[in-house]
Amino acid sequence: MSSELDALLALSERIGRDPALVQGPGGNTSIKEDGIMRIKASGTWLAQAREKPIMVPVRLDPLMRAIAADEPSTETSQAFVVAAENPLQLRPSIETTMHAVLPQKVVVHVHCVETIAWAAREDARHVLAARLAGFDWAFVPYARPGRPLTRAILANLTPGIDVLVLGNHGLVVAADTVAEAEALLAAASERLRLPARPVCGAQTIALATAAEGSCYRPAVDPAVHALACDPLSFLIATAGSYYPDHVIFLGPGAVALAEGRPADAMAALAGRPNLPMLLVEGAGVLLHADATAGAQAMARCLADVTARISANVRLRRLSAVEEDTLTGWDAEKYRQALDRN
Repeated sequence: MSSELDALLALSERIGRDPALVQGPGGNTSIKEDGIMRIKASGTWLAQAREKPIMVPVRLDPLMRAIAADEPSTETSQAFVVAAENPLQLRPSIETTMHAVLPQKVVVHVHCVETIAWAAREDARHVLAARLAGFDWAFVPYARPGRPLTRAILANLTPGIDVLVLGNHGLVVAADTVAEAEALLAAASERLRLPARPVCGAQTIALATAAEGSCYRPAVDPAVHALACDPLSFLIATAGSYYPDHVIFLGPGAVALAEGRPADAMAALAGRPNLPMLLVEGAGVLLHADATAGAQAMARCLADVTARISANVRLRRLSAVEEDTLTGWDAEKYRQALDRN
């Protein structure tokens, strides 16, 4: 293991344990050395970067040729994995091509809650121009992760760009050393800092009553309850979906429990009997007893994002077609299966 790869694993672990930057199996990191790009495996957790073998080696030159030809094999990039160095047969990240087309040696992609709060705005490009003045940066309008996102990045990439804000998605920084990437991530994140509204506490008795006799339980993380207890967060959350990982791990939008209706019946009415999350307006959040670790992390992420969005902004929600594309995508079904296990 090279010293830079070791440093990247350490950085991956640090950011993976910070829910303001990465939630559950979200985010990814990579490093290019000697013609091989090592990138986080799909569905693995950056927080476990030094506990488990989460990096997959990919042959860079043939991958770049395939990207240039827009070959279907770049959708999963599995054809370019160095099989002999991937004994667990892990899949490379669905965003492997995004990392490959950035010329820098080290790429770090996070789902920073503050970045998402900015990137979900209809005027994101305009308002970020002032926030990120002085950075070599670009805004990339929303595109489905994988080949469509890579094409969108290439359409907006110019020489010297080392910071990307992905619409309705997250933040990417790129540098020639791990230390430089970490410093750039810290600097960009600081510029994008947004204050959060104070956390509202759950109404425990009302929540217990709402959950009685159902498969739902009050969320353990107290910060999650702001989704239902903060009126603005509740309105934003129930209005639609704003970024891919929410759709993948929680399903489209957020469903509010109608007054007087049992939780299980409400989930069935929504057409999703195993719905991971229900919002009880003014009381708090219920999570399904079988909610995965990824779903729980995404519930916290949504609370953190919505708490940073003010009432006077117009948001770009993912369309029904964009949501359906994500939920029906084999690459995301793979991540869901890993999360359940």
